[in-house]
Amino acid sequence: MYARSWLLLPLGLCLCAVPAGGADEPATPIGWKKTVIEKKFRAEGVAVADVNKDGKLDILVGDVWYEAPDWKVHEIRKPGDYKDGSGGYSQCFACWADDLNGDGWADLVVIGFPGAPCHWYENPQNKAGHWKQHVICKSACNETPQYVDLFGKGQRALVMGFEDKQMVWVAPGKDPTQPWEVHAISEPGKPAAGSQKFAHGLGVGDVNGDGKLDVIVPQGWYEQPAKDDSQSPWKFHPAGLGAACADMYAYDLDGDGKADVISSSAHNYGIWSYLQKVKDGAEPNFVKKDLFPKLFSQSHAMNLLDVNGDGQKDFVTGKRWWAHGPKGDVDPNDPAVLYWFEAKKSKDGIVEFTPHKIDDDSGIGTQFWTGDFNGDKLPDIVVANKKGVFLIEQVRKP
Repeated sequence: MYARSWLLLPLGLCLCAVPAGGADEPATPIGWKKTVIEKKFRAEGVAVADVNKDGKLDILVGDVWYEAPDWKVHEIRKPGDYKDGSGGYSQCFACWADDLNGDGWADLVVIGFPGAPCHWYENPQNKAGHWKQHVICKSACNETPQYVDLFGKGQRALVMGFEDKQMVWVAPGKDPTQPWEVHAISEPGKPAAGSQKFAHGLGVGDVNGDGKLDVIVPQGWYEQPAKDDSQSPWKFHPAGLGAACADMYAYDLDGDGKADVISSSAHNYGIWSYLQKVKDGAEPNFVKKDLFPKLFSQSHAMNLLDVNGDGQKDFVTGKRWWAHGPKGDVDPNDPAVLYWFEAKKSKDGIVEFTPHKIDDDSGIGTQFWTGDFNGDKLPDIVVANKKGVFLIEQVRKP
């Protein structure tokens, strides 16, 4: 028995229901309500926070923030005019909300453009005017930087390339308004895998099962040491983990207790995995297993989360529409689809994914947000890209 899931699309103040998936998709109680925040190209990264402390979550996209519930636009900095994106890029490839100065108000970390300086913007606490800009560091490389709690201590750090040659983690010192402290992951002075300005593919996950987060790139992985002294380079394990990709995740797919790697293609077709095989204490060997080789192209960002609440990590990704304009890459003008992929684990521990289409006119950017936006304890999705800015809330059907 097959059925369509339903998506509610706002048209002005009118809501109407249209099929979100195809007729050949398996039935699921999960549907989605889509709100068009703005049909303007603002950014390809997005964050969510209660900016003004009114108890409602707002949406931030680098240049501006949208005030819930009516989505009034407020400037964070002078907005750029990026037109339709056919000939250029925004100045927000990724952004994350965080209280960086400890004043209880949500600030914003912004990766403007690969290789350029990155900044954070200080929340003015409901005062008028642009947010005060602070330099994080002079060079943020790789197109998929990560902002994560790397050491499990409750403080997030940026993991990225630096100066086109070194992998680093970057975090505030005692004074967060000063440039942040840059710490070695790879050896300084030597070109390192994943560190180039436009490098494609970066993730953070426990590859070797020691309980510590490692840094993953297509050329291999950097092993977090037992104790990081902030200066010594991490051991690099060469491994062929595929072509140019985007977010990379450690995920045991075959039930052998070893972390495999899932990633998605930045500018071609494909979502794939590399299964970790270990023999006689030797360095792990990784064997490719395609997951969805031709579903859609340019899945330039991917989030791993439990969408349906069954305890298994699913993933969400979609098409980065016009990543390099209407004539770049593979099939750039195909619909800007957004999917969630439902994970099911068999008795022998093998995980298989079932794709469910959410939408075909939004897609993803280079980074997007997932979490409980409306307080109903169901994960939602917020994206920003050349199609605009969208809130997509999960709803459960009978």
